Amino acid sequence: MTKPGAKQRFDFEQMSELARTDPASFEQMRSHLLDDCIARSSAAHQVRLRRLQWRVDRLREQASNPLSACVQISDLMWTTFNQLGQAYHNTGNPPAATRHSAKILPLKPR
Repeated sequence: MTKPGAKQRFDFEQMSELARTDPASFEQMRSHLLDDCIARSSAAHQVRLRRLQWRVDRLREQASNPLSACVQISDLMWTTFNQLGQAYHNTGNPPAATRHSAKILPLKPR
């Protein structure tokens, strides 16, 4: 195991073999690698990355099989990508998912 914050080299062959032979250890290692990657990102991005990873993990849990999970995660990626593209083309207008509206109440001085 490496020091916290130290970048680990991802070895696809090792992870693939681990997934085939010891799925529980694979999940533990996968989780560790993801947590490490998020921890190394800027503080400003960590909350959003943790939320995204939580969402991906829930999709994986609820899927009936790994292929279904992959398709659902891919759909999430493309939906987000399309929202980003729309926001770019509507310069100055945030995507609908981030727009907020509220009734502004006047405050009376005391």
